[in-house]
Amino acid sequence: MNAYLTGQQMCLKDQIHVVIVNYRTPALTIRCVESILRHGITARTGITIVENCSGDSSFEELSAALPGISIIQSPSNGGFGAGVNFGCRGLKEKYLLVLNPDTYFEYDSVSPVTTHMEANQGVGIVGLDLINPDGTRQYSARRFYSALDIFARRSKALSPLMPKRIERHLMKDAYVRNVPFDAEWVMGTGFVIRRDVLQAVGGMDVDYFLYMEDVDLCARVWCEGYRVQCLPQAQLVHDHQRSSAASPFSFAGKTHLKSLLKFARRFSLPLIRPPGTENIVASFSGRR
Repeated sequence: MNAYLTGQQMCLKDQIHVVIVNYRTPALTIRCVESILRHGITARTGITIVENCSGDSSFEELSAALPGISIIQSPSNGGFGAGVNFGCRGLKEKYLLVLNPDTYFEYDSVSPVTTHMEANQGVGIVGLDLINPDGTRQYSARRFYSALDIFARRSKALSPLMPKRIERHLMKDAYVRNVPFDAEWVMGTGFVIRRDVLQAVGGMDVDYFLYMEDVDLCARVWCEGYRVQCLPQAQLVHDHQRSSAASPFSFAGKTHLKSLLKFARRFSLPLIRPPGTENIVASFSGRR
């Protein structure tokens, strides 16, 4: 797939910089970077790994396995968003590709994304089409939450009773035509954002230590007047564990709840009806 690249796509490769935040996952980070290099997504000089104060041997392992790759040590672990902001400091490329360490490419799915963004200047961020290792889709484009959407997805009792609601939240119908589509938000696991758009919105919000920082970022991109989209078939394998679905009394569960409440205060979290982008933008504008 994508065996032949246009001249424009080749030129755009020099305008992509990859940022990966590592926290105690050196083996996964190495696999991710090797897949980037194997498929020619960008050069070694176009990759930055943020070692986010893992407190283990991550820095040494990454340095030994990935010569020529920029590996920078964060002075503190401020969470995923803070790590992304730290890694993006001083970068000059037009496009930033933000990746979780537990991802890898099976072909160059990024060139079609940047080509699409060049042709559509109003698109500020594009989420990659996340798939499981077995090839099934994770549906990484989503609609903004209502409280009922959250309960429907997290509750084993409610989920079987609300399949249509869950499908709508996951925007499953939007993938059918296999063309780029507007998404209310896309998962932060793998996305391309214009560097000037990230600067315009002030970077990722570091008050979210974990979870919801991607929802918040996309909301602010919409508020800045840019569109958020997903590009079906621009695939990225995501070999993940869903810790956010853990017990509400666990660290992950409590952190997720705290992030949800912060988002609700800043934007909107209706009880039943999802807010949509217009209400998200209106609620944010009203609080400025």
